[in-house]
Amino acid sequence: MTQDSNVFPVSKAWAERAYITEEKYRAMYAQSAAEPEQFWAEQAKAFLWKAPWSRVKHTQFTSPVSIAWFEGARLNITENCLDRHLASHGESTAYIWEADEPGEASRIISYRALYEEVCRLSNALKARGVAKGDRVTIYLPMIPEAAVAMLACARI
Repeated sequence: MTQDSNVFPVSKAWAERAYITEEKYRAMYAQSAAEPEQFWAEQAKAFLWKAPWSRVKHTQFTSPVSIAWFEGARLNITENCLDRHLASHGESTAYIWEADEPGEASRIISYRALYEEVCRLSNALKARGVAKGDRVTIYLPMIPEAAVAMLACARI
């Protein structure tokens, strides 16, 4: 298989709706390999940061091996998964859940609905004494509430 072959051929209509073209992907990939610090610093601008980084990347491959990205930076990943989408895409689909059982309806969950459920559960967990650094066991099947529980814990 050559590098130019389409591993995943797609319809023209799907390709027109894609976030990036194959050409843009290849250019981005080339930049990420040639200038990784500049590339990832640019990509990181899309996130909401509580504290900026002092250095994008620090690697040491001799003993002791050390690999660090975005040193000194702080973020809450749930804010980046949910909060930043509310103003412009609150009613857009965050994800679609498909049931395993035949006949059970699938569910379409918007960013706003997911945000509200995550906040509700994280507040309930905090009211029960769960705090930053605590370990929480989640024992649920792969249902939307499992994602809500994981995001609620991460939010704390």
